[in-house]
Amino acid sequence: MRVRIVFGVLTVMATLAASAKAADNAPDPATQREFGAKLLVCNACHGNNGVPRSAAIPVIWGQQENYLAKQLHDFESGDRNVEVMEWMAKTLSQEEVSPAAANIAKKSWPARAASAAPSPPAPRGIAVCQACHAQNFLGAEQAEGMSTPRLAGQSYDYLVEAMRRFADGERTNNADMVMIMKAISPTDREAMARYLSSL
Repeated sequence: MRVRIVFGVLTVMATLAASAKAADNAPDPATQREFGAKLLVCNACHGNNGVPRSAAIPVIWGQQENYLAKQLHDFESGDRNVEVMEWMAKTLSQEEVSPAAANIAKKSWPARAASAAPSPPAPRGIAVCQACHAQNFLGAEQAEGMSTPRLAGQSYDYLVEAMRRFADGERTNNADMVMIMKAISPTDREAMARYLSSL
């Protein structure tokens, strides 16, 4: 019995030591130039200050960390199809994906200029988004451990196109979103995207 306990303790200690070593070996963009340079490439589209160069490109600064990691894996594997992102994801090693997602998630969501126009009223069907993306649409960790992305403040152009791609089966890396968006009319999706982008 004592041998089993000692063996169990040694196994746990070895696992913890391996985890600590892996964490020590995780790339740090502040100290590893090549990794830092890879992350700087993101700014070409997603913006130096977190504001994307085009409204069709999503805000990623301050987005949920494990959501970002999943998307990078999906781009790399081809489960999500955006040509430039497939290329970008393939430039990251497997060891760089989590630190890349963590680095982007730690940045602040970009502040928006105050709008003179009031937010539109909450559209029909928006509660279906709150079920997973939280009451404030900032994203939330789900029971299975994955996070849903922040929707509040994302651009209308990106949101409405993402919804359309799910509805039309062009984007399939989340089966729940495919089913949900297929059940919502284009008019309602547009109203939801307009509302979410105004938050």
